[in-house]
Amino acid sequence: MQSASDRHEYPAHWEADVVLRDGGTARIRPITVDDADRLVSFYEQVSDESKYYRFFAPYPRLSAKDVHRFTHHDFVDRVGLAATVGGEFIATVRYDRIGADGMAASAPADEAEVAFLVQDAHQGRGVASALLEHIGAVARERGIRRFAAEVLPANVKMIKVFTDAGYTQKRSFEDGVVRLEFDLEPTDRSLAVQYAREQRAESRSVQRLLTPGSVAVVGVGRTPGGVGRSVLGNIRDYGFKGRLYAVNKAFPDEQKELDGIPAHRSVRDIDGPVDLAVVAVPAEQVPEVVAECGAHGVQGLVVLSAGYAESGPEGRERQRELVRHARAYGMRIIGPNAFGIINTSPEVRLNASLAPEAPRPGRIGLFAQSGAIGIALLSRLHRRGAGVTGETGVSTFVSSGNRADVSGNDVLQYWYDDPHTDVVLMYLESIGNPRKFTRLARRTAAAKPLVVVQGAGTAPQGHAVRATRLPHTTVSALLRQAGVIRVDTITELVDTGLLLARQPLPTGPKVAILGNSESLGLLTYDACVAEGLRPSTPLDLTTAAAPEDFHAALARALADDSCDAVIVTAIPAVGEGSAGDAALAEALRSAAEQVPGKPVLVVHVELGGLAEALSAATSTAPQAAAGPPTIRADHPFRALDRLRATPAPAEPPAAETRDRLIPAYPAAERAVRALADAVQYAQWRREAAEPGKVPESLDAAIDEKGAADLIDGLLTRGQGLTLGSEETCELLGTYGIQVHRALPATSADAAVQAAATLGYPVALKATAPHLRHRADLGGVRLDLADEEQLRRAYAELTELFGAPDELRPVVQGMAPRGVDTVIRAVIDPAAGAVLSFGLAGAASQLLGDTAHRLIPVTDREAATLVRSIRTAPLLFGWRGSTPVDTPALEELLLRVSRLVDDHPEVVAVTLEPVVVAPRGLSVLGASARLAPPPARDDLGPRTLPSY
Repeated sequence: MQSASDRHEYPAHWEADVVLRDGGTARIRPITVDDADRLVSFYEQVSDESKYYRFFAPYPRLSAKDVHRFTHHDFVDRVGLAATVGGEFIATVRYDRIGADGMAASAPADEAEVAFLVQDAHQGRGVASALLEHIGAVARERGIRRFAAEVLPANVKMIKVFTDAGYTQKRSFEDGVVRLEFDLEPTDRSLAVQYAREQRAESRSVQRLLTPGSVAVVGVGRTPGGVGRSVLGNIRDYGFKGRLYAVNKAFPDEQKELDGIPAHRSVRDIDGPVDLAVVAVPAEQVPEVVAECGAHGVQGLVVLSAGYAESGPEGRERQRELVRHARAYGMRIIGPNAFGIINTSPEVRLNASLAPEAPRPGRIGLFAQSGAIGIALLSRLHRRGAGVTGETGVSTFVSSGNRADVSGNDVLQYWYDDPHTDVVLMYLESIGNPRKFTRLARRTAAAKPLVVVQGAGTAPQGHAVRATRLPHTTVSALLRQAGVIRVDTITELVDTGLLLARQPLPTGPKVAILGNSESLGLLTYDACVAEGLRPSTPLDLTTAAAPEDFHAALARALADDSCDAVIVTAIPAVGEGSAGDAALAEALRSAAEQVPGKPVLVVHVELGGLAEALSAATSTAPQAAAGPPTIRADHPFRALDRLRATPAPAEPPAAETRDRLIPAYPAAERAVRALADAVQYAQWRREAAEPGKVPESLDAAIDEKGAADLIDGLLTRGQGLTLGSEETCELLGTYGIQVHRALPATSADAAVQAAATLGYPVALKATAPHLRHRADLGGVRLDLADEEQLRRAYAELTELFGAPDELRPVVQGMAPRGVDTVIRAVIDPAAGAVLSFGLAGAASQLLGDTAHRLIPVTDREAATLVRSIRTAPLLFGWRGSTPVDTPALEELLLRVSRLVDDHPEVVAVTLEPVVVAPRGLSVLGASARLAPPPARDDLGPRTLPSY
């Protein structure tokens, strides 16, 4: 590697895999002395024009001196990075630190000249933009704050790379050269540009996997059965529109076909490009397959093979090598241990999965990490896909298995702007990068519903990602803040997804209930109340109701301005007056069409065995041996039976009809829960459309520089530092947060002296860890009006709990009466900075009644945070009490948020208790901890998860 004269070791942490604009991958790494031959070979493949743009003169070949210069770096003042595919250079970038005179310099000079060279065959793939992000991050790490670049005016592409990056820059023109200077500090615009490029690249990489023009299944058995042969048959039988190949190195040389599909011994033998390879060979054979696919130019892999991270340490190492090997060729991987992928688009029709029957085409995007859960979701959607007035299906399905490469974040990037997907359903066993997921989820949820079942699993096996220290419930709360519809079971996932895919969002919580069963209507009413909805008195149409009665009642309810949604309840009628099957469905559909902006749901009670009979027509689940029960021909829900028995259409429903499909639920609770989710999501959408802000009035009392100086001075004492009381008060004071003064009372006389200083009345508190904030244990004495009361209280405390050195008593002036609350902020290495709020006391702690928001918090989010705990009514005049000063509480939350956001070295802050009075508030206790902050992945260059 580097010679002894070089000043720094090889910086391995600069190595990274990136996704390029076209969806392929490349590896970025430092250039070393061992790269001389690669550099010469790379330069020989660059056109004369590109060489001219780089050196401002004809430069046909590199001299030995050039090669030495461009491969010998000290990794401080001279740094070179290369983008590689298949181990070979496709682009390079370097910087040289310069002084004010433009000559080579060392620190503290903070400017550097930067120059790029991209192989012509790879221009337009976003390679230079990715390299600029990474060389910029390296430069900031080495104390460089500004780049300068000289570019010929004709080199429009390179000028665009710099100007589009979003950095603050200055441009000049002299001696026929454009000189660009730009600061490297990330700006809102540079981050927006970076995120937009990330979205386009990752979306394109998933699109290449889901819309291949040709597919090779590697590992197809010569006899029926087995994973490879099953997947090959599923692709063929579903009507894949592209070219399909069967691959098995055991095929005889003379075998040219298998079941009518071209057969080959190796991917390399295929005459023509292969976009996607589905790998179904034993794990030990996968490396050979990956090498063959990479050499043939395959764009992506779906690895069904097991025996990787799920099998233990040896498998984890095998998985790491698989990813490194595939990325070296620019390929992305779904899997290993994957169930497969499905695309129902009529232009693609790909069922590269182990599902023997693909789902109906539709508008739902479905992601599952677990193959077993993927099977269950597909089965339930297939079974439940037929509603009262039509069908709902899937646009695309991805089962990622061990998600060694492609994860839920990548697929979410694809669905964000996929015109064929209206609703996203995800089953996540864990979230490997909560910070990025919440960012992507917030953006996606603003455009289309995102429903998530989140398991309590750990980070993906083998991934080098930071594990979150936040409780599962806190992560769930942060997801809801990002607009995610968080549900607990896959049944709820399907229930909510079907409603959102079929019906418009409700504009409020007011629900009309009508139907032919009074008892079912009352059950629905009670369920609405329990879910926080506002139901009207159920309208009982009686069991003799005809379809026209349902139509008239539904039309009236939808036309009523006091109604935001309608739930129709129905039971099967017995006798001659029952509604006809198709007639009831048509009555509901036609009434719903009259007011298309309000959602309609149906709750129906079935005769015994009807659910099984209805689902048997199209379910992929094993069928029971017993025959279906006998159902009357005029049964109200035989229409649903026939709809579900109808073969899946070749194309999704037309846009003008799919919004009015009415979902049916077998239980009132399930329908109401789905509607409640939709109401909350619609409210989030309305609020997200008008984001809050941080009031400028806060700035007057904030001394950001004073806080920074104080923090820098304190950190010189140690890396992880819990501040003392005085230091905490001083730090908080720089942000306008005043802590009620408390004086130590090491003896009764010291307590009396402290009270004389503060003024009576006072409080006497034990601050030992086991008694702190525990008034219920007797460690606090309040409203001590004079010396006699104070001495008596001091004697009681020491008698009950021990000597003063054990109690650590303090004396504090009395604060106005109010509601005791707690405010905390913590920086989590994975999720980022989180602000939490709740009421003080054991009851709230036992109930887990704490609300959370990601920092920075806006005024709207602070107000929502205060109101989102279950005990919030205590702040707003519950049972005739005086409401407290919640605006002052919201301002305090904003100040804590600003402190932690401005100074990430403040890794933890606790204000407890904060007594909120009818006018003003008092912070009676505070603690803070300082430490070097965790690295911000979202502020660095784009990278794929590392191994």
